[in-house]
Amino acid sequence: MGLRPRFTTPLTRARDAVARYVVRPFDVFEPRTRLLVGFGFLVIVTTLLLFSGYSSGFSEVYKEGEIVRRTVLAPADITITDILETEKRREIARESTRPVFNFDSTRGTSSAQSFRAAWDDLKHQVESKTDGNQHPTWSGAGGAAVARAIIAHRFDHAELELLTTLIREIGGGYIYDDGDSDRLKQEIVLVDVRNPAAQMILPAPRTRMTPLTAIRRNLELRVLNLHGWSQEEKTALVEAMVPLIRPNVVLDQTATATARETQANEIRESMISLKRNQIIAREGEPVSPGMLAQFAAIKSAGHSGRPWHHLAGLLLIVFAIYWSVWKFTEHRSYGAVLALSKRRAFALVGSAIVVETALMRVGVIFGDSVSARMVSLPFNEPTIWNFAIPFAAAALLVAMLVDTQLAFLTGIVTALFAGMLAPSGIQIAVYAMISCSAAIYGIGRYRERQSVTLAGLFTGGANVVMALGLIAYTEQPFHPNTFLLAVGCGFAGGLLTAIFAAGGLPINESLFGILTDVKLLELSNADLPVLGQLALRAPGTNQHSHAVGQLAEDACRAVGANPLLARIGALYHDIGKLAAPEYFVENQQGENPHDHLRPTQSAKIITSHVTYGSRLAKEISLPKQIADFIPQHHGTRTLHFFLRKAQAQAKPGETVDEKDFRYPGPKPEFKETAIMMLADSCEAAARSLARPDPENIRTIVGKIVDAIVSDGQLDNCDLTLRELTTIREAMISALTAIYHARVDYPGFNPPRIPAPISSLPQANIDSDERNNLSEVPINESGEAEDEAITRQVAKR
Repeated sequence: MGLRPRFTTPLTRARDAVARYVVRPFDVFEPRTRLLVGFGFLVIVTTLLLFSGYSSGFSEVYKEGEIVRRTVLAPADITITDILETEKRREIARESTRPVFNFDSTRGTSSAQSFRAAWDDLKHQVESKTDGNQHPTWSGAGGAAVARAIIAHRFDHAELELLTTLIREIGGGYIYDDGDSDRLKQEIVLVDVRNPAAQMILPAPRTRMTPLTAIRRNLELRVLNLHGWSQEEKTALVEAMVPLIRPNVVLDQTATATARETQANEIRESMISLKRNQIIAREGEPVSPGMLAQFAAIKSAGHSGRPWHHLAGLLLIVFAIYWSVWKFTEHRSYGAVLALSKRRAFALVGSAIVVETALMRVGVIFGDSVSARMVSLPFNEPTIWNFAIPFAAAALLVAMLVDTQLAFLTGIVTALFAGMLAPSGIQIAVYAMISCSAAIYGIGRYRERQSVTLAGLFTGGANVVMALGLIAYTEQPFHPNTFLLAVGCGFAGGLLTAIFAAGGLPINESLFGILTDVKLLELSNADLPVLGQLALRAPGTNQHSHAVGQLAEDACRAVGANPLLARIGALYHDIGKLAAPEYFVENQQGENPHDHLRPTQSAKIITSHVTYGSRLAKEISLPKQIADFIPQHHGTRTLHFFLRKAQAQAKPGETVDEKDFRYPGPKPEFKETAIMMLADSCEAAARSLARPDPENIRTIVGKIVDAIVSDGQLDNCDLTLRELTTIREAMISALTAIYHARVDYPGFNPPRIPAPISSLPQANIDSDERNNLSEVPINESGEAEDEAITRQVAKR
């Protein structure tokens, strides 16, 4: 009686992985120490999640004129500075402060001296001119026209005195820039720059001063009325003299800003004083500016400076709850089907509660955020939005993985934490407890995939009933919108419960070594007809499938994909080779049958294992996720070696169609099939190495990954570059472990027999000469084409 082949189970591999990456780093500690460390971690993380919601309990956002949605009470005695009111008063003080202007009475005289200096400079140029080609230039504004006009009057001294006197008289009054006109409507402080201590307050400065544009216009008219000058000369004088008139009353911005800040600082802070339980606003009242200030005071003050008291009390409460969970877990009765140690059961329950608490925290924040942006009922009621939180996800997960006892315990703790997080407190706690109970009852025993969905639907129905009951209990009006929103949020909470519970299953199965997916376990049974035939008729393919499955499982676990799905997919990905197993290199023990076939025939046989495998998968009713591994693990890659062989053998004028050498596809559409493609090629290439040391394995795996990515085979899946790097390293580690170095025993190592091979473009490879990585038959698509290599059996 033969023995059935025994394979390593996914449960064993998962436990080995957990032991390698999670348990062994803590082996230096005693079991009790590890328990205390984990216990402390759970308590601290949960406390921080609950404490992150620490606030005054008032989170609504109002604008002036809106209607108060609920009565607001002061949570404590609050005395706080009204920053907005204080700043408003100080701004008024700044605006009422007199601006400071500087007055320079010498500005007109200096302008006249500038004109006289330009006049004398021009006169000096004319008197000292020796070169007839040199033209005197006017150093001031106006240019050559001014110079010609003055030279034409032969530098008449009387004219000079007349013009400078005109500049001095007109520029000697109070002149201000037109941009300061608005500032001069109020009282100003005028400071004489010659004597800064002499300051005077001008109550109506604009009545005593003239704007710059008016002064310059006056000067222009005076110049144009001069006698003895032509119109062109007068125009030139205007261009020269007008720019010399500048404001002599100038705003001192530094002194003004200092005076304004001094005046603002003299304003005392405005205070807001509230007493505990004082009514700030009643429901239905319009929001006033005073209410807005008091709302801001409540938000700013929080719990009036006792956060550390709150944190210490919260830490003790959480500690007591987790201690109760540990004691219950320690004394509970274990199920007969899924045995789990006490510490692992506590770790599972504790981690589920921590994740659930994080989900609830996010849900409460989301509900508060959405309701704060709404104006009308019931959309501005955060409690209704909180009905959509998946409170029962952790309880449902524990019920599927362990048993109902720990699931009910998880539900109770979840309800307590929900009451501490949500503003409505006890109402949400009751809602969460009923939701968890419904989920546990709805799942029963996890036997089929649809059980999670059914449990989610059942939970959604219970959520709807409880949501309507709580609305009635709080005496809220039953408007159609209220009814529809409550029903929608309650049902959404049930669906989200199923989604999060299903998403947590593979992670927790790997972490805690629990197998519950019965369907996948059934498909891994080696006694199934198709797997039995594969082991009997294609033993090399069978071994290859298990090796690829190991690589794919390690890679899936490294990037958070489904390792069990990849493992089972690997068992079935090459079942199409049952049609002609001897045409695939892993099943060949002698001469290569492809040596007697045309390249197109060989390519058709090789690619047909995909189409035949898909038909076989349909006949045996393989799940679609498993059947997808068959066509997608090769994608749409091309058998380049056979293609080149066909091109080399083609007759002149004969066309070789590349489609005949391409797999039908499709390309990998999800992570597990993409990882399967990488693992399939890496395992085949590693077997082709004569010296599979870590360096060669790393090089060959990197080459394959780069080739597959460059060929665009991973375009339809959602693998990131970081995940590809992680997958590559995981496969390198796994292949290195498989092909680890072995000790040579003298007398037990037969000599290697050379196996010459025929000439083939880019494939002239001797099996004993593949230490050179460039000789390993990997094509441009990352496919290992060992079947394209001619082999001859050495004669004895």
